[in-house]
Parts: sequence; structure tokens; C-alpha cells
Amino acid sequence: MNDPLTIAGQTFSSRLMLGTGKYPDFTVMREAIAASGTEIVTVSIRRVELRSAGHDGLLDALDWDKYQLLPNTAGCQTAEEAVRVARLARATTGTAWVKLEVIPDPRYLLPDPVGTLRAAEMLCAEGFVVLPYIQPDAVLARALERAGCATVMPLASPIGSGRGLQNAALIGTVLDGAGVPVVVDAGLGVPSEAAAALEMGADAVLLNTAVAEAKDPVAMAHAFALGVQAGRAAYRAGRMARRDTASPSSPQMGVVRLPDPEVPA
Repeated sequence: MNDPLTIAGQTFSSRLMLGTGKYPDFTVMREAIAASGTEIVTVSIRRVELRSAGHDGLLDALDWDKYQLLPNTAGCQTAEEAVRVARLARATTGTAWVKLEVIPDPRYLLPDPVGTLRAAEMLCAEGFVVLPYIQPDAVLARALERAGCATVMPLASPIGSGRGLQNAALIGTVLDGAGVPVVVDAGLGVPSEAAAALEMGADAVLLNTAVAEAKDPVAMAHAFALGVQAGRAAYRAGRMARRDTASPSSPQMGVVRLPDPEVPA
């Protein structure tokens, strides 16, 4: 806890957030979440409500005394729908935290910036702790901060794609001058990509598919925990400056030069 992540006044030692979808069963899910060291776990309330396959009983499958529950509005296509689901989540679970997702696009699952901002303004006014999922747009991120959001969560690449940190340059603009934690969300595939996000200054990452669809989800969850720790440590250490030319690792002064054998002494 000497370098805690702070969101809405709560502190966390882990900078890895994990989802609960796509696991083969609840046992693997529980073991993977434990192996990740995460303290924030997101759950799709709409899928729980509808008893979708793999979600029925999900809220009873984890010990919520160990984790901060982060209900999400996955599946909502409009601001109004997301607000209704967030209210349902608070009434059902007792937590005011919500990961806000407004996604009308079924092919690429890209969030709607206008709908997200409108929903965020309504939810923040109602006292929710709002963590909005967005495209990496610095202008939108600042507007969400002004609305009262606790974080902003720009996507690395499309949800579930495993393409990695494709939007690094744009995420950099979100990070520049951010007044709330920036959580890179969606599209990460391997721990090195999570490490890269933390190295560039992201405060945390959120992922699901990269762990749930790994050949060994528990081992991959642990690997992501190590990647996030390494990335944060590197960011705090401060990387060396980039150079256009090579720079020798050893000093040149005092180097003994051997005579050229083809030149007479």
C-alpha cells in the first residue's frame, strides 16, 4: 500500500481489475480472480438479471467482503437504458459503484460518446461512483471529469479482440493532464501489453477475455498481476531518454588500443 490506487476516496493495492464473463465455470473464475490479486471485480448486472448462461448465481459465487463489486451496464445501447440498469444494480447490490457502458454498435462494440456523457451526468447527479468506458478521446475524458466521474476508462482496442495497445498515442492524450485515474480497458491480450499501459502512466487496467479465454486462466491471471506490477514500477522508476544514435555502455577514456598488425611499428 505504499503506492495505492485511489478511486473515489477508496484505496487499493492492486492496479488490475478483472471481469467475470466467459470463464468455463465458477471454480475457474474464482481461482483466476484470486490469482490476479485484484480487489475490484466487475459484473454485468443485466446478464445476471436475465439469468444468462454462465451468469445465473454469479453474485453468490464470490465473497464480496474481499472485493469491491463494480456492476457494469454491458448490453445497454442508450443512455436511458444504462441509467435504469445502474439504478437496478444499486438497488440489487447496495453499491453505488458502476462501470458505465453505452454501446449501440454490435459489430465493433465501440462506446457512444454522446450517450455515455449524458448517462454519466445523470448518474453522477444521483450520487453514483461512475467509471465510464470510452474511446480514447481527451476532450470527452475532460467532460466526464467535469461531470464528476471517478475515473475515465479508454479502450486499448475493441472489446475481446486481444489486439493489444493499439490506441497508445490517443491514450497518451487522455493521460496528459488527467485529473482522475485513467484505467485502460478492453482489448489487451497478454501481460506485456498491460505492463506497457502502466509504463506510459495509466493508473490501472481492466480486462476479462485475455484471462478467461487463456488456455490456463489461473496462470494467465497471475501473469497479468506481475505485468501490472512491473509496468507500474517502471513508470515510477522513470525510463531512460531515447536517443537517435547509439551510446556505449562502457566509458571510452582509458581504453587500451592495440596496434594495427598491418601497420609497421
